[in-house]
Amino acid sequence: MAARFKMKRKGVGELLRSDMIRGDLVRRAQEIESVAVALSPVGGAGDPHPGTYKSSWGVDSKKRGGRRRDRAVAYVRNTAYYARWVEYGTERVPAHHVLLRAAQAGGGDG
Repeated sequence: MAARFKMKRKGVGELLRSDMIRGDLVRRAQEIESVAVALSPVGGAGDPHPGTYKSSWGVDSKKRGGRRRDRAVAYVRNTAYYARWVEYGTERVPAHHVLLRAAQAGGGDG
């Protein structure tokens, strides 16, 4: 006899908010964070904030997130006020794309 499956929206919602899914998202975010820390540039002798960018990475998660607040989410963030300039660059500073490269390298299964 063939197995039967009937999907219920409520059950899918419970799955998307489950501790199992949230735990896996946090694990992946922590992998991305560790790669981002390793890739983070540290300023030289003239830098007024040497190492601040590298030490400002963190992981955050919520049980209800996303656009419709219907699923677990995990975020990798850098709290240094100049993090966007390091990531995307400026007229004088080239873009480093630390978070982009970290997500590409550390976000997969492993």
